[in-house]
Amino acid sequence: MKAIWAIGVASMALAGCATVEDTQPRLAASSISPDRTASVDSSSIAEAEDIGTLFEAYDAATLELSPLSKAYRGIRDEDYGSWDDFSEASDRQSFELLQFTAEQMRGKFDVDALPAQDALSYRLFEAVEKRRASLFPFRDYGYVFDQMNGAQSQLPAFLINIHQVNDVSDARDYIRRIEGLGPGMDELVFQSRERAGNGVMPPDWVYPYVISDIENLLSAGLDNAILEDFEEKVGELDIDAAAKAGLIADSIAVWETSAQPAYEGLLVEMKRQQSIAPTDDGIWRFPEGAAYYKALLANYTTTDLTPDQIHQIGLDNVARIHGEMRTIMAQVGFEGTLQEFFQFTRTDDRFFYTDRDAYLADAQEKIDALAERMPEYFGMLPADPLTIKPVEAFREKSAGKAFYQRPAPDGSRPGTYYVNLYNLRDMSKNELEALAYHEGLPGHHLQLSIQVQLDDVPPFRRFGGVTAYSEGWGLYSEELGKDMGFYTDPYSDFGRLGMELWRACRLVVDTGLHHKRWTREEAIEYLTENTPNPDGDIRKAIERYIVYPGQATAYMIGKLKIMELRSNARAELGDRFDIRAFHDTILTTGPVPLSIMEENVEAWIASVKAGEAG
Repeated sequence: MKAIWAIGVASMALAGCATVEDTQPRLAASSISPDRTASVDSSSIAEAEDIGTLFEAYDAATLELSPLSKAYRGIRDEDYGSWDDFSEASDRQSFELLQFTAEQMRGKFDVDALPAQDALSYRLFEAVEKRRASLFPFRDYGYVFDQMNGAQSQLPAFLINIHQVNDVSDARDYIRRIEGLGPGMDELVFQSRERAGNGVMPPDWVYPYVISDIENLLSAGLDNAILEDFEEKVGELDIDAAAKAGLIADSIAVWETSAQPAYEGLLVEMKRQQSIAPTDDGIWRFPEGAAYYKALLANYTTTDLTPDQIHQIGLDNVARIHGEMRTIMAQVGFEGTLQEFFQFTRTDDRFFYTDRDAYLADAQEKIDALAERMPEYFGMLPADPLTIKPVEAFREKSAGKAFYQRPAPDGSRPGTYYVNLYNLRDMSKNELEALAYHEGLPGHHLQLSIQVQLDDVPPFRRFGGVTAYSEGWGLYSEELGKDMGFYTDPYSDFGRLGMELWRACRLVVDTGLHHKRWTREEAIEYLTENTPNPDGDIRKAIERYIVYPGQATAYMIGKLKIMELRSNARAELGDRFDIRAFHDTILTTGPVPLSIMEENVEAWIASVKAGEAG
């Protein structure tokens, strides 16, 4: 894939090393040797005498390759003013470092002889390697720029949301990063041009979104989002006016000499590609498209489910949820078909806000109310504050409807729930509760705050991610809110079902687009017929699935597994079932593949039974 991709993923709580179980052959680890990672210190990895030290050494080496990862963790050192190396060579170096570390681990340690926690870390690290190996042959298949991912919006978002300015040194580092936008963007434009020459381009309709992001920055001139953010941060420093003016003048100078020309060059290239872009939507059109999609599904779901199996699971759950929706339709006294009820809820003014602040206030109220009930359902609670913010104006047109950014481990940055309020008609009141519970509490904020607190596990687990685990938990949290006594308004409960239906439909349309060769219009028609979501919401979602193949399948697959495990545990334990202990069993390991999640729950059940017997 591409190095810059990690920025967007991190902002949606999917960052880091995603552990997987894959069905692809692993690249030969024997070809990796320490001299191939010469620019980072691999000697400490080779010399590690215990597995914990090996993982710490690997983490230190990977951080040296990624100033951005350091910044996400709140580390400010000599690299604070640098970007990552976005070159293909750097991507390969990172991959080879991972393989070298896995080779050292296997050569030094016997997984069966390790303590339980270390043995779990061994298995999870091996899964990380398999995931990277399964996707590495397709690293040139990722889109460098699209409406979901790409430096045109992600690098400004990083500067605004992650780069803190607490003193003059931090301000100078910010200026260095503005200056570094030039060569960094030029490298990514080069990669994009190369891939386009090989036929790897997003569909033609993607380009207006990317071009819009670029033009939003350029047309703002010196009032653009980056320079405005810098001036605001410098304005809060305790230095004299002349020093502030000097810093601001320097930021303008490097913008005009480095960043602005790079954005202008990117704009020219995106317009060139737009003129030759394909009209087919799915990745089936790539030379190894079927194998690529198989690897993506294995990565995101951590299963070996085939596209056809996932498609059918989606159809089955769509039918189930439609039945539950008809119950609510009867409850509110609506007479007509389910599709007519969908049309009513997607168009009637009563279901939409006209004021952004009102949306944010209501979301905060729902999260605050749920937070009071948390101790009844969880033993371990989040240590970090949660804030709700609207998506910034420069990227709100292309960004998703909602996402979460994890807190910094040192407490310097809270967890943040971002809401996209660009078009309030795409943000139904009926879905407000489910979205807040998914992204905030008890969803991603709880899960990721606990994960960051796990200082007794290796960093790759503490800061990594498994999409089926995290998004499965987010979707599970939506239904858990009902178990906790919320969704008292039947229309809000309908919105919850609508959100679950949305994830079931994702299984259908994602596999439809990338396996069954559906067009964008066919996928839009399926969602229009089968969900209550408004047209703008539907179009943006389908466009996301097209450029982000496979990722959308993780939510429902993960949630179904958690629900299955909870049901099994209740049946096995009866009155001994403790919902707090069940949730802590899921959350206190950090992200794991679904098969290991199942093993953990089964071990917990066995321990409860053993304790009762004793």
